[in-house]
Amino acid sequence: MKKKGRKNKNYSISFLAIITLLGLFLLPFAIVKRSFKDWVIVYLVSIIGNSFADKYLVSEGYLVYKIRPFPKRFLIHLPFDYIHYPLLLLYYNQWTLNSRPLGILLKALPFVIPQTLLETYAERNTDLITWKKGWKWYHSFITILAKLFICRGLIAMIRIKNKDNLSI
Repeated sequence: MKKKGRKNKNYSISFLAIITLLGLFLLPFAIVKRSFKDWVIVYLVSIIGNSFADKYLVSEGYLVYKIRPFPKRFLIHLPFDYIHYPLLLLYYNQWTLNSRPLGILLKALPFVIPQTLLETYAERNTDLITWKKGWKWYHSFITILAKLFICRGLIAMIRIKNKDNLSI
């Protein structure tokens, strides 16, 4: 049974292709900066963390991705886990690199709010994602915010440990 307002499969695939291509276009601009090694670490940490979180949420039945690349091999949504979210985290980490705790908190909002709105739009208007078991937009907001802070904290610890060894 389709939800009211769901678009057709072609619309869903086109929407996914456009946001994925946009992410792929922006990705090099986020990684090729000073501290290249550090941004690659941020990228890899975000892929690993988000993949585990996404796999858990899918396996527990909170999220369903009807349209995804390689559906027989992966339950997770590869473009989100490997491009969209890591890109979001890269830009967030770069913007908060020298911020104090309040700045780190407030600077998360311009990243989390649009991502939550985009995910809510995709859930309501495409077949890319379906929320189940009472999952709502605020669950996405909280989990994205928590993942940003956890990854930001991990990167801060790595930077403190290697403060004399930053790459250029």
